[in-house]
Amino acid sequence: MNDWIPDLGARDRPHYLAIADLIAADIAAGRLRPGTRLPPQRRLAARLGIDFTTVARGYVEAKRRGLVDSRIGQGTFVRVPPASAALRPGALPVDLSMNLPPEPDDPPLIHRMREGLAEIGGDIAALLRYQGFGGSPADKDAASIWLGRRGLVPSQDRVFVTPGAHPALLALFGMFTAAGETILCEAITYPGVRAITRQLGMRLVGVPMDAEGIVPEALEEACRRSAPKCLYLNPTLQNPTTITVPMARRAQIVEIARAARIPIIEDDAYGFIPQHGPPPFAAMAADITWHVAGLAKCVGAGLRVAYVVAPSAKAGWPFAAALRAMTVMAAPLTVALATRWIEDGTADQLLRFIRNETAARQALAREALAGQHFRSDPLSFHLWLELPHPWTRSAFAGQMRATGIGVVPSDAFAADGAPGEAVRIGLGGPVSRAQLRSALDYMAHALANPPDHDSAFF
Repeated sequence: MNDWIPDLGARDRPHYLAIADLIAADIAAGRLRPGTRLPPQRRLAARLGIDFTTVARGYVEAKRRGLVDSRIGQGTFVRVPPASAALRPGALPVDLSMNLPPEPDDPPLIHRMREGLAEIGGDIAALLRYQGFGGSPADKDAASIWLGRRGLVPSQDRVFVTPGAHPALLALFGMFTAAGETILCEAITYPGVRAITRQLGMRLVGVPMDAEGIVPEALEEACRRSAPKCLYLNPTLQNPTTITVPMARRAQIVEIARAARIPIIEDDAYGFIPQHGPPPFAAMAADITWHVAGLAKCVGAGLRVAYVVAPSAKAGWPFAAALRAMTVMAAPLTVALATRWIEDGTADQLLRFIRNETAARQALAREALAGQHFRSDPLSFHLWLELPHPWTRSAFAGQMRATGIGVVPSDAFAADGAPGEAVRIGLGGPVSRAQLRSALDYMAHALANPPDHDSAFF
């Protein structure tokens, strides 16, 4: 690939390190595949307008990390993992980069899901029409049943049925924050929030965290320093750290938010999974909390349905206007299916399956990654792996991708500043337990055999 030209303009590291970083990033993203030949060093130096020795040092650094091989008289190539280190045939690829609940494989449950789908088709013509915004009374009744599992009993005029959590967050951020203004969040946060705020030109400021979530003293300081317009939180089984904020810490956060007069946007994507978790912020501080309860993580990502609870009916008016302008309405077909599954108990059965299967997969992970430092929860279908020295997040993600395993480096989750050397590993989706165990075993082997100056990965 003699046309590969890294963009060094946005990098504040020495150019030779930036070149190695970009090689790793492009391997992780699939833009550089195993066996690809990199441009000759002198040619790349001329294209970048830098010294030949800088490019040479960059290639040497990439080789030190185990990303490339040099062949005398032939050039520098993206490293191909040895066949002996590959996963057993039939196990590739294993995409653990998406954070999805395990897919149901129980025949009676699948049959019940299909029955619900057939039932809503009885009046299919009506589902092809425009519907009232925010959900019909029947859909809001189903939402109330579902929200009741989290101890929430809002009136119907405070409940909105939306086409997924993303549009809801987009509308909420736009309501409270103008371009250039600040939103606070956890220092390690959900990548979708980064994408939304970047698109809207807003400033996202991460608040330092400990094992119980954002640090209260740091939150107070951020409120004084940044004049935020709102606080975004993913407080239960947080993506990606799996932290669940305990009750006492939640009370401290509410007190600080009240003093700063900022609303809390509670992304409760995983809140329905624990059976005995702490109450949501919306149950503790309904007057300042916007509760977003998506079904993607507790029923199925493809539904694209979320229930939003406003602090009051009046507060919901500008939200309804903003969301209507962007989405017109939630798709009637998917909303009808969600309502049906909640009413007939299928959603509860799906939730039970997700809990049970997730617990089994977490047990696999604990066994395979024993001795490694990672954060997880028995009911979280992802884990946060902190990489041992000398592994870097880019090198590890690149090596995994070269073997057909997808993981997400910590860069995707850092609200601002430099992330630590960590990756998120998804345990759900359409991956079988056997495939997952093979992938985790491979990771454990790689972690125990890090790159060094004298050898490649294995």
